[in-house]
Amino acid sequence: MSAGAWRKARWPRAVRARLGVLSVFIALQAVAVAFFIGDVVVDIMVDSMSGSLVQHTVIEAIATLALLMGVSLGAYEIWQTLARTRRAERALQLASGAFSDLVRQRFDFWGLTDAEREVALLTLKGFDAPEIGRLRQVANGTVRAQLARIYAKSESNGRGQFVSLFLDDLLETPLQEAR
Repeated sequence: MSAGAWRKARWPRAVRARLGVLSVFIALQAVAVAFFIGDVVVDIMVDSMSGSLVQHTVIEAIATLALLMGVSLGAYEIWQTLARTRRAERALQLASGAFSDLVRQRFDFWGLTDAEREVALLTLKGFDAPEIGRLRQVANGTVRAQLARIYAKSESNGRGQFVSLFLDDLLETPLQEAR
């Protein structure tokens, strides 16, 4: 992910808050690294005047290098995680769009009316007949009659089989890819 894409990313508030906290910690760690590097440089200069490198300075230099590597690798991993998250979100958007296309194509193929399309979509979303009736402000009998026509046109014998017509398509690709 480029710096421009990073700035344009529209992360949810919770993600932005976590990124803010992580950024603060990384900045504090970077300040600590700078401090320890300065301290090691001063210690080396003092040790060189005495003609020997003190064991404490060597250990401090190694610890500073480890801290620098930890901060660098941590920042890199956060950056990579954000890039993977962005790619996953994009893939989810594409899949959602593909599912919407599939639903539209099936509804067209079955020749569903606008009212039947609405009822079928609400059924796919998990609403039952009384809920659909309340949402659409129609009688339960009307919804049941529309559902019966939808099931007949889709050649399914009820709600479960109707929903499974769409789930089968969603599950088919990953199963084939896993083989």
